[in-house]
Amino acid sequence: MTDKQSLSEVHQSVATDKRKGWRRILAFIGPAYLVSVGYMDPGNWATDIAGGSKFGYQLIWVLLMSNLIALLLQSLSARLGIVRGLDLAQASRNAYPKWVNFPLFILAQTAIIACDLAEIIGMAIGLNLLFGLPLIWGISITIFDTVLLLFLLNKGMRKMEAFIVSMVFIVGLSFLVEMFIVEPSLKEIVKGFEPSMLSGDALYIAIGIIGATVMPHNLYLHSSLVQTRKFERDNKGIKEAIKFNFIDTAVALNLAFFVNAAILILAAAAFFKNGFHEVAEIQDAHRLLTNIFGSIAPALFAIALIAAGQSSTVTGTLAGQIIMEGHLNLRIQPWLRRLITRLLAIVPAFFTILYFGEDALGGLLILSQVVLSLQLGFAIIPLIHLTSDKKEMKDFTIKTWVKVLAWMSAVAIVSLNIKLVIEEITGWIAAADGWYIYVIVIPVAILIGLLLVYIFLYPLLSKKQRIGNVPHGDALEIDNIEKINYKIIGITVDFSNNDRNTIRHALIQGGKNAHYHLIHVVETAAARYHGKTTMDHETQTDTENLEKYKLNLSDLGYDSTTHIGFGSTAKSIAEISNQNNLELLVMGAHGHKGLKDLIFGTTVDSVRHKVAIPVLIVR
Repeated sequence: MTDKQSLSEVHQSVATDKRKGWRRILAFIGPAYLVSVGYMDPGNWATDIAGGSKFGYQLIWVLLMSNLIALLLQSLSARLGIVRGLDLAQASRNAYPKWVNFPLFILAQTAIIACDLAEIIGMAIGLNLLFGLPLIWGISITIFDTVLLLFLLNKGMRKMEAFIVSMVFIVGLSFLVEMFIVEPSLKEIVKGFEPSMLSGDALYIAIGIIGATVMPHNLYLHSSLVQTRKFERDNKGIKEAIKFNFIDTAVALNLAFFVNAAILILAAAAFFKNGFHEVAEIQDAHRLLTNIFGSIAPALFAIALIAAGQSSTVTGTLAGQIIMEGHLNLRIQPWLRRLITRLLAIVPAFFTILYFGEDALGGLLILSQVVLSLQLGFAIIPLIHLTSDKKEMKDFTIKTWVKVLAWMSAVAIVSLNIKLVIEEITGWIAAADGWYIYVIVIPVAILIGLLLVYIFLYPLLSKKQRIGNVPHGDALEIDNIEKINYKIIGITVDFSNNDRNTIRHALIQGGKNAHYHLIHVVETAAARYHGKTTMDHETQTDTENLEKYKLNLSDLGYDSTTHIGFGSTAKSIAEISNQNNLELLVMGAHGHKGLKDLIFGTTVDSVRHKVAIPVLIVR
């Protein structure tokens, strides 16, 4: 299977080259806003609320540091996508051996699931707070946001960006109003920007904040989204695209920083100040807001939570698609991968509620963000290597000072993660002498650590020629084209208006020297159950109609045979094709679009995977 363009459905779908002045700048605005929603998703809320309620304004500097690191890394991600025309997953696949890409995919997919878990819980909590819907039902409802994703994908990139920006606006506006309600201390806020030593709970929450802010899947996402812009691929065009995307990134991420800081400040001003130091649950935060500030603040809080969760769910799906296609060169329908990802995230949420109770969801939210942070190194290290590669990046290789800052960020994040892992494992050993810690946890941690070291060292030590970045392989030489004379041609008919066109195209292919097999499949319940013994009204009518087609063709001088299949359309067509040694199959497209394809399926797609002959699709 060959490489494909990243997010091929929307690749270079937004034109920028025909616009001038501020309109040209606006044409580049958008990708970073899709990325920014990941920086204000429900996972951030849990860590920010926990940090603000327990440590007051003390961790604001962690938010600022995280935001600066995010700005640096997202700009590198955008640069990679703009210059090389590859997303981070595709570029990693080209840069590392095949065996490395599978564990990288697993780790990245784990991050996607952790992110999705946060969105599920956040959405469910938001619905619970606003409408009183039980959490278990709220979690179940989130399965159906796949429909929203399908709708947005079909509407195009600009419509999707507009939806995301509107969600971001709702979140930002809600917290702007919240700030006026809680009246935080400006002096304490300023003091919170002063760095301090971290350990214990502060370190755990700080790493959760970093994981919630610098999200690994966003690095994959951004490198792909920037490729939706069409611009001149010369040095001037690339340089301009990098500049405009940096502006886009800076504005969007600063907005995300405002939201995150507002959540932490809200928790500090409302809870820490009033002696509530253990507010780890979003529901507790909502309830306390009601007690302290009345009904407006908690209502805005819930609305913002739902908006944040719903916007994040869209970008998480796109990131999942990018990671799967990039690392594995495997593509499945977006709705299907969305459904799989969501189900994988729903399982731990259901388990937590049923086994530990609803009160444990806050802890699960923070854990999901820590998991994201632990995966960061596996995205950051390849990103820095790739954007430092002079051979591939040419004039757009990152400067030395940028490289130093990037590696410092990577070292800081990885070091904090290592410290956290050691502290957690030590704590588990002290608390309970479980065999699984020595047999499973420690060996897995060591293997993951060794993989991280390998990912860092391989580009520095490997002398192997890298794989060329040709998306679809090299063009082949075409010569001596001979006409193919098809003698046995199958024609699928469904007695719709499209039959005439389908039959006409088939006759053009074979002429009067070919033999035609007219195929129709009866799909009634009786046909599925009884098969060939079925003689219901539809079967009889369809048989008569097939005979009419046969007589009609005979009058025109064409030789044909009729076949009735029963039950599964694709399976029956494939069986008839194989049994009669067809050389060409001509099928009419049913014309379903979007949601209808999801509900009714696509017969053409199924059939072409079941037969080994050319399939001509006629619309």
